[in-house]
Parts: sequence; C-alpha cells; structure tokens
Amino acid sequence: MSMNDRAPETGALQTAKKVLIVSDAWHPQVNGVVRTYEHICEELEEMGYDVRIIGPADFPKTFPMPGYDEIRLAPFPYRRLAAMMASYRPDHIHAATEGPLGWATRKICLRHGYPFTTTYHTQFPDYAAKRAARYLPFLYKPVHSAAKNYIRRFHAPSHCMMVATQSLEDELKGWDFTVPMHRMTRGVNTDLFYPGPKNLFGDLKRPVALYVGRVAIEKNLEAFLGMEWAGSKVVVGDGPAMAELREKFPETRFAGKKVGHELADHYRSSDLFVFPSKTDTFGIVLIEALACGLPIAGYDVTGPRDIVSEPFLGAVGDDLARCCLTALSCGRPEDRFNHVRANYTWRRAAEQFMEAFA
Repeated sequence: MSMNDRAPETGALQTAKKVLIVSDAWHPQVNGVVRTYEHICEELEEMGYDVRIIGPADFPKTFPMPGYDEIRLAPFPYRRLAAMMASYRPDHIHAATEGPLGWATRKICLRHGYPFTTTYHTQFPDYAAKRAARYLPFLYKPVHSAAKNYIRRFHAPSHCMMVATQSLEDELKGWDFTVPMHRMTRGVNTDLFYPGPKNLFGDLKRPVALYVGRVAIEKNLEAFLGMEWAGSKVVVGDGPAMAELREKFPETRFAGKKVGHELADHYRSSDLFVFPSKTDTFGIVLIEALACGLPIAGYDVTGPRDIVSEPFLGAVGDDLARCCLTALSCGRPEDRFNHVRANYTWRRAAEQFMEAFA
C-alpha cells in the first residue's frame, strides 16, 4: 500500500512512480548523507522516477543540532510534514535519518499503514558516547547503550533498513537489530575523481598524507596528527575541533573545506589517504581517494575493512603509522581507479535503493 493509490484510466500513460525521501540532513548542509541522496536522486530521475526530498529547510523554524551547528533540525514537524506527504502522495517513502523529521515520517507511516524504508547512515551511538565521555568518561557505556536502544527502536518497524557494508550489518545484528537489512553501496563520479598530476603541495615535504572530512572528536584525528611521519600531513575539512587541533599540531596544513575540482586536486596531489575514524559506516571519501589513485591507510573497522578489500588498495590494522608505511608501496594508481569504476557507481546504488522497496 502507498499514499498514491490512484489507478490510471484505461489507455492512459502510466505516470512516473513517486519517491519521497525525508531527511534531517539536506541542503544547505554538506556531508556524506547529503551527498549520497544528491547522487541517488540524480540517478533515480534519469531512471524515470519522480523524486522529492523534504528537509529542515522546508520548515519555518529550525535549531542547531548540539555539537553540529551546521546541521539544522526542524522541531515538531508532524502536522506540516503530514500535509506535504498527503499533497505529494508518494508511491515509496524513505525515512533517511533518525532526527525529528525521520521520527515524524515513521509516526505518519505507522498511523496510516504506509510501508517505509530507512537507512543506517551514522554511528550515532558512538558519536553520542564519545562526546559524553570527553568530560565524564563513566558516561560512555550508559550513553552508548541508550543510543543503541533509541536507534534500534527507530528502525524496527521499517520495511527494510539499508546498510552500506557486510561488517556494518554484522555489527548491527550483534546489537540485536532484527529489522530486515538490504545492501546499498555508494558511488564516485569518475569524471571528477581520477588520477592525475600533483599540482599542489610543491612546498611540502613528501610523502603527503591527506585526511578529508569533518574535523571533530569522533573522527579520531589525533591518532593521525600525532603519529610519527617523515613527510607532511594535510587536513581538508572543517568542524568544531579545528581551532584546538590547529593549536596542538601547528606543523599540519589545515586547508579548510574543499569541494568539486578543488577537492579532487587535493586528493590527486597527495601520496596517501589516511582515515583514522573508527565510527564511520562507510566513508565516501575513501572511494574518492582511491579513484584519484591514492592508497588507503586506516584501522581495521567498519568502512575501511570493507573498502580496502585487496592488497593494492592499501592497508588496515591496529597500528595506523605502520599501515601508512605499508600503504605507500601498495599497487598502482590506475589499478585503484579501475577498481572503483568497476565496483562503486551511483547508478548501482540507486538500483539497490529501489530494490529495497520490493
């Protein structure tokens, strides 16, 4: 059953199926969730679907998410969201995130008997627990447990929960998630991200180790910035820990936020991509770096362990510095680019997204 239960008249052209995605993470935010749905929506529209995304900007009042000032949340969205959904009358409904909009979507669907899907995008239990334990370490376990219960309850009635990797699915099942799970990978625009000349960092000592992403406590950046390294370290991105890390690691180049061709040039001009995070569910930046020819170094955790599936892609383990040295001698840039082009496309991700509704 869907909200759009109108049958076409005899001889009438079949109208495009309507797909509604409701997300607490959407424009003007810039993050992995937003980028994922940007690309999936493009592909779905090319495939002939009518797609609409509802985000916080569609509501008159928002407030900043604690610890993430750039993320705005829409309080008490139920009535307005219900009216918007009734007006659009979607055939498929997807609650992308576990914020106020996601919970309101869930409530509307359960109240009216509409099936809906969800995606596990963010390791919210780890994020919440790390932030709570930064000042009160004893809070880590209770906060982590409470957050797991919160997330598990949100996804429980979903027709299907999409997950990016097998190790993430295994982890969630270990947390007693019983909702049906479906794989949805991610993609790379290989017209933008590809190996090429190193036009930047001519003034830096080689090898250049690069990190791209949010500059925040949950990304474990100090493990990267504090490790011994004979070359240079570059951080691309912004976040609440920027000022503290700039002061603590003055030898690191903090390049700020980069997008598009400028971001691709930063990848290409580096020698190695380092991913110190232990709390990501995938890491689109990993496959962007591989597409630009860089080997990956990271911990043996969900995300890096799934993506670094062959020796020529890089190295994962418990010793980040050793993984960095190993990764520098792994394979050829063109092999990494070809691997990404063969295995990570946004068209396949969009197809998997729609398969979850079956």
